[in-house]
Amino acid sequence: MLAARLDMPEGPHLATALFAHCFTCSKDIPAVRRISARLAGAGIAVLRFDFTGLGHSEGEFENTTFTSNVDDLLLAAAELDRRGMAPSLLIGHSLGGAAVLAAARRIDSTRAVATIGAPYDPGHVTHNFGDALDKIAADGSAEVPLGGRKIRIGQGFVENVKAEAIGPEIAALKRALLILHAPRDETVGIENASEIFLQAKHPKSFVTLDDADHLLTRPQDADYAAEVISAWAQRYLDLRPPAPPPGAPEGVVRVSEADSEGFLQDVNAGPKHHALADEPEAYGGTDRGMSPYGFLSAGLGACTSMTIRMYARRKGWPLDHVRVDVCHDKVHAQDAEASHEAKIDRFLRVITLEGDLDEEQRARLMDIADRCPVHRTLERSSHIETRPA
Repeated sequence: MLAARLDMPEGPHLATALFAHCFTCSKDIPAVRRISARLAGAGIAVLRFDFTGLGHSEGEFENTTFTSNVDDLLLAAAELDRRGMAPSLLIGHSLGGAAVLAAARRIDSTRAVATIGAPYDPGHVTHNFGDALDKIAADGSAEVPLGGRKIRIGQGFVENVKAEAIGPEIAALKRALLILHAPRDETVGIENASEIFLQAKHPKSFVTLDDADHLLTRPQDADYAAEVISAWAQRYLDLRPPAPPPGAPEGVVRVSEADSEGFLQDVNAGPKHHALADEPEAYGGTDRGMSPYGFLSAGLGACTSMTIRMYARRKGWPLDHVRVDVCHDKVHAQDAEASHEAKIDRFLRVITLEGDLDEEQRARLMDIADRCPVHRTLERSSHIETRPA
C-alpha cells in the first residue's frame, strides 16, 4: 500500500496536481509541503505520495527500481482518476522529476509538467553511491549513506536506473514543460536542465533557482518555486473559477501561517490572488511581506486611487495618473504587545493627480477621495488626514 496526502483547496477545486518527491525523500519534506500548500491556495488540489519503501508506504525500497517508481506514479494517477480528479499537472523533484517525465505520456489527463532539480539521465543518481557500488554488485544490496541516513539499495535498482533513457520521452512529451533548477546544485548539475530543455519541444520554460540547494531547504526557495509553478500553470490549465452572481460578496480572505517559528503568513483571496504578510526582522519576523498595518494602508491607498479614477472616467476628465502615498503612525508588532489603552489611529494620505486638470476639477477629485469605501470604514474609528501633493 502506498501512503499519500491529498491537499485540497479551501475554495473552488479548479485542477489537480500529482507530486513525485525526490530520491529517498518523502512526501512530507518541507519543500514538498510548502509547494503543495501554495498550489492548494491557488485552487489546485495536490496528491503527494511516498514511493514504495519510503516514508509511510509499505514495501522494501531495496527491491524497487526506477521502473517501479514510474509504476507507483501511474497507480497514483489512476487513483485520482477513479475519484474524478484526474491530474492535469505533474510535478517531480529530483529523480521524481525524471519519473514524471517518463510517465507523463501515459497519463492522458496531463496538460503540463514541472520538474525541480531533475536529472536528464536517471542513472545520474548512482554517483551518490560512491564505493558502495562494488558492495551492491557483490552482495546484491548494500546500505548507502544518503542525506544523513542509511538507505539499502539493491542491484536491481542500479542496473535498471542505468539502463533508463528518458530523452525520447521528453522529445515526444507534447505537454507544456517547466524546468526549475539551481545553477549551484551540487547533487544534480545544471547541465541536466540544459539537456532536458534542448530535448523538449515548445512550449517549454526554464527558470533558475539561483543559489538554492538541491532540496530547497530554505523556505524562501520553496516559496519561490511554488509561486513560479502556480503562475506558470495558470497559462496551461483552466483555473478560472465560476463567476459569482452580480452583487455577491467578494468572498473570504484566508490567512494561514506559513512559518510557525516566525510570523510569515499566506494571504489568499480566492484562487488567483496571493500575498505574504510578515513582521520586520527587528520584531522577530523575516520581512518577506507587508505588516498587517501595511496591508491596512495599502487597502486605503488602493481604494482611494480606484474611486478617483472611476469618478474622473465617468466625467471624462483628463486625469492621466493617480498616486496615493499613505503613512500610518503605528507599529503593529509594538501594538500587539502593548497594554496601554487604544488611541485614535492617524493616517496621512498624500494624493498626486497628473493631467491637464483645472483647479475646480482637482478640488472635486480630492473631495471624492473621502468617499472611497475603505476611507468610510476606517473613519468610523480612525482619523484620516488627506492633503494634495
